[in-house]
This record gives sequence, C-alpha cells and structure tokens, in this order.
Amino acid sequence: MKKPLSALPAILLGLGSALFFTMTYVLNRNMVATGGFWAWTTSLRYFIMLPVLFVLVAMRGGWPALWAAMKRHPWEWIVWGTVSFGVFYTFLTLAADHGPSWLIAGTFQVSAIACPLLSPFIYTDERRRIPLEAVGMGSLILLGVLVLQLGHFDLAMPASAWLALLLVFISAVAYPLGNRRLMLHLEREGLHLDAGQRVLGMTLGSMPLWLVEASYGYARVGWPPATQVLQSAGVAILAGVIGTTLFFRATQLVANNPVGLAAVEATQSTELLFALVLGVLFLDESWPTPISLTGALLIVVGLVIYSRISQSAELAPVEG
Repeated sequence: MKKPLSALPAILLGLGSALFFTMTYVLNRNMVATGGFWAWTTSLRYFIMLPVLFVLVAMRGGWPALWAAMKRHPWEWIVWGTVSFGVFYTFLTLAADHGPSWLIAGTFQVSAIACPLLSPFIYTDERRRIPLEAVGMGSLILLGVLVLQLGHFDLAMPASAWLALLLVFISAVAYPLGNRRLMLHLEREGLHLDAGQRVLGMTLGSMPLWLVEASYGYARVGWPPATQVLQSAGVAILAGVIGTTLFFRATQLVANNPVGLAAVEATQSTELLFALVLGVLFLDESWPTPISLTGALLIVVGLVIYSRISQSAELAPVEG
C-alpha cells in the first residue's frame, strides 16, 4: 500500500499557477480599455502558446508519445481542448468588458462550487461521490463571490452585470470540466503524459476554434495592433504556458482524491488578491468597497479551510 501523500506540494503549485493566471485578468482588462477586439485577444494567446509549448515538449522528448496519443483518439483532444481552453477563454475574455480585473477574477471563483458538483457527471467509481466538505467550503466561496459583486454594484446589479456573471460562470465550469475529462481519458487508456504534454495536446485540439475566431476578428477589424499582440504574448507565456502547466501538474498530483483535487482548484481563489493589487497599481482601478472586501475575505477563508480539510484525506498519487 502506498503511503498517503500530503496535498501541500500540489496546493503550493496551485498557488503559483494562480499568480501567473492573474495576468490574464489584468492584461485582458487593459486590452479592453485600449480597444483590442475580443476575437484577437482570445486567438492570439493560443497561437503564441503553440510554438513555445511544442519546443518545450520536444526538448524533453515528449512529442512522439503525445502525437501517438492524439492520433489514436483525436476527438478526445479536440472536444476537451475546445471546452477547457476554447470555451473557458472566450467567455472569460467577453466578460472582461464588464468590470475591473479583480471583479472578474473574484467571480471566476464560482469554479470552487462547480468543480465538486461535476464529479457525478465525470466519474463512475468512488470519485463520483460529491464530497460534502468540498461543497460546504465551495458554498462559502460562492457566497463571497456574490457579496463581492453586490458590493461593487452598490447592491443593485444591472443586467450587464448578470450577463457577465453568466459568462464567467460558464468559463469557470468549462476549464476544470475539460481538464478532468481528459485526465480520465488518459487514465482509462493507461497513458502517462506530463502536464506540458497535456497542455500542448489540448492547445492543438482547440486550434480549429481559434482559427475561426481569428478569421472573424480579421473580418471585423483587420489585423490586430502591435500592442495587442505584445500583451497577448504576455498572457500566453505567463498564464498560458507557465500558469497552466503548474496547475495541470498540481491537479495530476491529487487526481484520485476529490477533496484534494477540489483544494487545488480552490487555490485559484487567490487570483482575486493578486488581481486586486495589480489592477490598482497598474490599471488605476478603484479599490473595492467595504462590502466587496467582505466578499473577498469570505473567499480567502473558504480557501484556507479547503486546504486544511484536504490534509486529512488519503491522497493516492497518479505517478510514481
């Protein structure tokens, strides 16, 4: 029997990924403010990520195994790459026009309650059980998100705010759904691909969507300005390559434990704190109201309790 592992390494990797993911909210918000068209914002990120990821994976000798896995089941990569990357980033970018970066980052934390509720629709073994501890803390984070939103809009959310909330909610569900379903596919096939291989494979799988969106962007506004390309490159490297690889590695470490996996996914709540500081310092965004700060505190408290709960669970490693 394997010795139970601490979830702490996976949680620390999750926190590191959250810091890099935050650049998505900050730079997307800045691109909106400077007139960047959304379809170029979305597609440029993954066009830039693709060659960088390919070089990194090829240098470690991981390309042949990935290519063999993709040729054997191409639709798994196309479908779940499109869901986890395509739906996630398109909807998140569309929401960037509806509030400061810290508001979008905080709202994205509805993924904390969405992730555990997805389990019965993904797994057929004991992992299909909805962990009540995870749901409880996820509910606390969800309450924090609602308080955060209400505080920003002075307790009266307009229709556009509800639309943005819906867009971010869809994005927050799509990202972990695609990630978990692809991990389950690899598990069933007995394939052991590392985080870099998985990110590259899912990026390739989402390429048809990005080609469509880039074509739409060109038809509407022509080629993107140099500043948008540069900022998209920043999102691609910091969030798309570094952040995503760290996050996928963290989820892989605790893939067989629902509570541990939920705790790693909950580390993304700290994006709110990072986005708040960076948005105020570099985008001249306003500080949140006292009510919104209360919501932020609830989110952080939920994250801390999540992490403590996960330490008492037996974590079965995926690798080694």
